[in-house]
Amino acid sequence: MVDPDCIFCQIVIGQSPAHILYQDDLVTAFQTIRPMAPVHVLIVPNHHVESVNDVSPTDGVALGHMTVVARQLARDHGVNLSGYRLVINTGFDAYQSVYHLHMHLIGGKPMPFRMVGPES
Repeated sequence: MVDPDCIFCQIVIGQSPAHILYQDDLVTAFQTIRPMAPVHVLIVPNHHVESVNDVSPTDGVALGHMTVVARQLARDHGVNLSGYRLVINTGFDAYQSVYHLHMHLIGGKPMPFRMVGPES
């Protein structure tokens, strides 16, 4: 399903411009227009899912594939050894700005905020 009012759905079907880095039948990856680091890629499922709160069991294959694509893009961009972050923001308080589930692949510089504690 595609939401005609969703900018990410429009990118997936080619109706809105974007620098596409990867696309297959499940996911699309493209450069963000507001990068926070030298490498900042968005990876989205090709079908419209508003957020993690709306994920269904049938979305599992696409969401797992997003991680596999992120791993490959990290390698392609040379951040696989230095480190990178995968982030999915969910909802207003987490600063989700587009309500189409998307994963951020962010790397290429040291990241702020380091978890310190017994789990680290």
